[in-house]
Amino acid sequence: MMSSQMHEPAAGSSCPSCAEPLEEGDRFCGACGYDLSAEPVMPGSDRPTLAIGSPAVWPAATGTDTAGTPAPVHLPGDLPGTDSGGGELPVSGGSGQLPASAVRYDGPPAARAAAAAPPHASSMDGSEDFELPAPEAAPREAAAPDPRAAAPVTPAAGTKLCVACRAGRVDDDGYCENCGHAQPRERDHMEEELGSVAAVSDRGLRHHRNEDAFAVSSTALPDGSPAVVAIVCDGVSSATRPDEASLAASSAANDLLLESLPRGTQPQQAMHEAIVAASEAVNSLAAQNAQGEAMEHDPHRHQNAPACTIVGAISAGGLLVVGWVGDSRAYWVPDDRTGPAARLTEDDSWAAQMVAAGLMNEEQAYADERAHAITGWLGADAYELEPHTAAFKPDRSGVVVVCTDGLWNYAEGADEMARAVPADAADRPLHSAQVLVGHALDGGGHDNVTVAVLPFTVPPQGAGSAYNTA
Repeated sequence: MMSSQMHEPAAGSSCPSCAEPLEEGDRFCGACGYDLSAEPVMPGSDRPTLAIGSPAVWPAATGTDTAGTPAPVHLPGDLPGTDSGGGELPVSGGSGQLPASAVRYDGPPAARAAAAAPPHASSMDGSEDFELPAPEAAPREAAAPDPRAAAPVTPAAGTKLCVACRAGRVDDDGYCENCGHAQPRERDHMEEELGSVAAVSDRGLRHHRNEDAFAVSSTALPDGSPAVVAIVCDGVSSATRPDEASLAASSAANDLLLESLPRGTQPQQAMHEAIVAASEAVNSLAAQNAQGEAMEHDPHRHQNAPACTIVGAISAGGLLVVGWVGDSRAYWVPDDRTGPAARLTEDDSWAAQMVAAGLMNEEQAYADERAHAITGWLGADAYELEPHTAAFKPDRSGVVVVCTDGLWNYAEGADEMARAVPADAADRPLHSAQVLVGHALDGGGHDNVTVAVLPFTVPPQGAGSAYNTA
């Protein structure tokens, strides 16, 4: 038992706990904090220094964050690792969240402070665990159930669950209402694969959103032979709502091709019409605000209107057709790399104009800071729509790489692009598109990156044509 008498150290005495010299009148040891008013521990005593029933107060954290909120407290039960026997340490159930290492808390301070609940402790003589009384100044709330034992959360229809905690609803701003974690936007990274074409689009490492878009599809010509389509669009960042422009253009071009090719429209003519349809879709955005509402009385609606570039490829009837406006490109890469690769498009850009006029060679032109200033685009403020189309009849099998400048900036020449394309691209178009996006990201990822890989197969000689062009 403890004596109720106050014990004060005599001059020249030392702390009974750590032997630190004391001064007369001290009530606590300055070295170990021992309560000198308690009955001194006699040598050889196996009694604990502190009484079992005394309240234990976890030390308060010092400092605040940038919002003025006190720093969160980390408790022993919250720390990862194993005990001395190799078993897992207990996980604190007080927060009602996943372990701190699994979720980045960007939201309200309450989500972070929940981890500061007092721990359980074991008695020092080996008896069963007991819970220490909470300090009177900060009563402990009832512990939330362990989330690992909770039943799976079924979201209400039309709601999205947080990708981090898998429990909170995502609000309209893209943040979890439970843990505050920012959610990835749908267009930050997109992938799509059909049997005969695939595409990947990524935001890149420097841009805050993805302003590229793509569409891949397949249909059949009137004779039943296949027609495969890949469309890639790059929003003009200096224009308003470039992400809407690229999405509208890619969707409109793809829809028209899926309508006109089965009807028997010649593929090159169909590509021309698809670019015109894409242009009209982008033009219509200038008469709408971001919510799609009409702006009939806005005299400035065509100034800096939504804009994008476009490039597309069609494999149909033994022909390879490409079409474009702007500086997005299409490359031909043969399966047999002993054959030459080729760029199938010519940029609508300042650099291309300088080269075409004979004023600079290609190396000089593309080294100029004005090189990527485009001279053709889709949008209400474009000078004049001039769709470019070209048709090819390859004599060997290969793949068409349809891409934005976010990729070709890191593989500009046809030979460079061929080296970046995996050898099995025709058999694994999605994997190849992923590799090419990775090539751009490894190179710096300064822009959004979008690439479609479209295999083109030429039947072996004597095997008969796979296409009926009659």
